[in-house]
Amino acid sequence: MDNIKIKYIGHSTFLITTQSGKKIIIDPWLNDNPSSSEDVGTIGEINYILITHGHFDHVGDTLDIIKNNPNSTTIANFEIGQWLEKKGGVNISPMSHGGTQYFEDFKVSMVNAVHGSGISDANSENLVYGGIASGLILKFNDDFSIYHAGDTSIFGDMSLISDIYKPDLCMIPIGDHFTMGVEEAVYATKLIKARTYIPIHYGTFPVLIGDPDDFKERVESHGNSKVIIMNPGDEI
Repeated sequence: MDNIKIKYIGHSTFLITTQSGKKIIIDPWLNDNPSSSEDVGTIGEINYILITHGHFDHVGDTLDIIKNNPNSTTIANFEIGQWLEKKGGVNISPMSHGGTQYFEDFKVSMVNAVHGSGISDANSENLVYGGIASGLILKFNDDFSIYHAGDTSIFGDMSLISDIYKPDLCMIPIGDHFTMGVEEAVYATKLIKARTYIPIHYGTFPVLIGDPDDFKERVESHGNSKVIIMNPGDEI
C-alpha cells in the first residue's frame, strides 16, 4: 500500500496510481457527476480504464477519456467492450466473470455482483444490453489487493471472494435504493473480511441515503476492520 496512491474522485470513481506511476481509473463518471472533484479536462493522463457495469454513472466519460488517451487500455465485460468499440473506442480488452488479466504491475479479476448493467445510448430508445454487472479485484505486485464491489447487493458468495482473493481494501456501496444500504453493507463486511473499507455510492442523489458515519461506527464496533470515509479529492 505504501507504493500505491488511491484518490477518491466521487460517487464510485477512483484514480489509482501504481508503483510504476501508471494511472488506473475505475468507473470514470466525471463531467456530470455532482460529487466529482475532477472532470475529463483535469484528470490528466490515464493508462487503464476499468468499468464494473454499464450504467451511466459508471461507464460515464469513458469514451472521452479514451479520446484523450488513445494509448490507454479499457477493461470491461465483453458486451460493454463491444459497445465501446462501436462508438469508436480503441484498445478495448474485454473479459468476463472468473477471468483475470495481467498488466505491468497489477492484475485484475472480474467477480460477481448483484445488479443490472444496461447502457444508456442516445441512438437507442431502450437501454442497450450491457452484460452482467461485476466487481473487480486489483492485485498489485507487492501483493496488496483492492476489491471494488461495484453497485451490488449483498450475496453469500462474497465469502468466496474473501477466500480466493483475500482483499486488503474494499470499496463498498452503502447508498441504499440502487445498491445495498448500511445494514446489508455492514453484514457484507463479515463475509469479505477486508482490513479496510471505503464507503461509496452514497449521497450523490437524494435517494442514496446511506450514512457513512453509521457504517463506520457499526463496522469498527464488531471487529478489527477500519473504515476510511473519503471526500471527493481525498487521497490515501
